[in-house]
Amino acid sequence: MTRPDSREYVPLWPGKAPLQAGEESDDIPAVRYFFTDSQNKSFVVVCPGGGYVNLAPHESEPVALWLNSIGINAGVLRYRRAPKYRHPAPLFDVTRAIRTVRANADRWDINPGKVGVLGFSAGGHLAATVSTHFDDGNPASPDPVERAGSRPDLSVLLYAVITLQPPSAHTGSRKNLLGDDAPDVVVNLLSNERQVTAQTPPAFLFHTYGDPAVPVENALLYAAALRRHGVACELHVYDTPAPHGVGLARNERHHPVLHRWPDLCADWLRGKGF
Repeated sequence: MTRPDSREYVPLWPGKAPLQAGEESDDIPAVRYFFTDSQNKSFVVVCPGGGYVNLAPHESEPVALWLNSIGINAGVLRYRRAPKYRHPAPLFDVTRAIRTVRANADRWDINPGKVGVLGFSAGGHLAATVSTHFDDGNPASPDPVERAGSRPDLSVLLYAVITLQPPSAHTGSRKNLLGDDAPDVVVNLLSNERQVTAQTPPAFLFHTYGDPAVPVENALLYAAALRRHGVACELHVYDTPAPHGVGLARNERHHPVLHRWPDLCADWLRGKGF
């Protein structure tokens, strides 16, 4: 069994990625893999937040290590971002990351039916996007990765951007992803609460009632859409003052309640067989 080295990012395409417009590290979508020594064969792709312009460090490696601590293999996705890249480049990247894990499932000792996605803020929007814009793969492709399906088996959406529609949209993420004058049809397509179907994977959602950046309505809209379509969902909305972007909220003094969300999420993941 040959697994990638967790000390470096591994490019998702052997040559240039679709739409690649340079040779710097941020032009090359890649995953840094964190495998466990446990017998657990599940895997979660982590999408850090950052408004589709940055990748927040505290939502990257620490989250993968937390997943490892509860026995789950993980990979941190370096997806492409503004100002150089807009939609659909980030979606291409997360889609390819999920396909890559499935295509290598036997070699990496992963269960291809237990591949999830987790995202914070704008990374949560990306996780929700792949959860509502997936496919079964292309069986005729000469690339074995492209033959694998891209549907996550579950999603974890943490103070996630969901809608790009006013009044609840995070306008910075929308502008960075779509530019200033995106057609209404594209805004609607990437307002993920409008794209939920019965095939959308189950979701765990965490948000704060007074989030000053991404309104709580984002989580409520997605949970309501899942409910309408009969998709399982666990929603935690905390009535507590908190800044946006708390990550794992490990500082109990600053986050006396929020620091519990990882334990609640771990219980949910176990309940889903992860």
